[in-house]
Amino acid sequence: MGGVTERLTVARCVADIDWSRWEPVDPATLVFVLDGDRVLLIRKKRGLGAGMINGPGGRLEPGETPIACAVRETEEELGITPTGLRLAGENSFVFVDGYSIHVHVFVASGWTGEPRETDEAVPLWTRRDEIPYDEMWQDDRLWVPHMLAGRHFLGRFVFEGETLLDHRVSVGVAAGIPTGSGGAS
Repeated sequence: MGGVTERLTVARCVADIDWSRWEPVDPATLVFVLDGDRVLLIRKKRGLGAGMINGPGGRLEPGETPIACAVRETEEELGITPTGLRLAGENSFVFVDGYSIHVHVFVASGWTGEPRETDEAVPLWTRRDEIPYDEMWQDDRLWVPHMLAGRHFLGRFVFEGETLLDHRVSVGVAAGIPTGSGGAS
């Protein structure tokens, strides 16, 4: 007996997504502690992106604010408390398998405690001009330089697994509203 197999339409391009109605499966945070010409990164031991290098962070708990999540996740993953946190930008990720995540990216101008390895991450102090992009998510090379330069950004990315299919990075944006010099990468 023949039948029609229904296929879900999966967005493979940023332009195919109605961002005004888009809602992520998970809200999350990333934190980058800056110290002169160094940035504190981690090598993730588990979870999304295990084995890759990134900043500490993770999913918000119910009722938690992004800044509270940023502090909690950094404490859990590195044993330090970030200080002087400011929102650097936001990234929205859509995966063709149906998962999606909206990430508030923070930079910290200081910290208390000493970074240490935990069951979640290994700390890596890295010079700003030696960021190991080849060991990071493909999108990082598109927005991390803006973050390090102090430029606010809004990124939208479509992934299939760990492969970046499409992207748009706008610079000089706040809450998705252009504030001057915008641009796509």
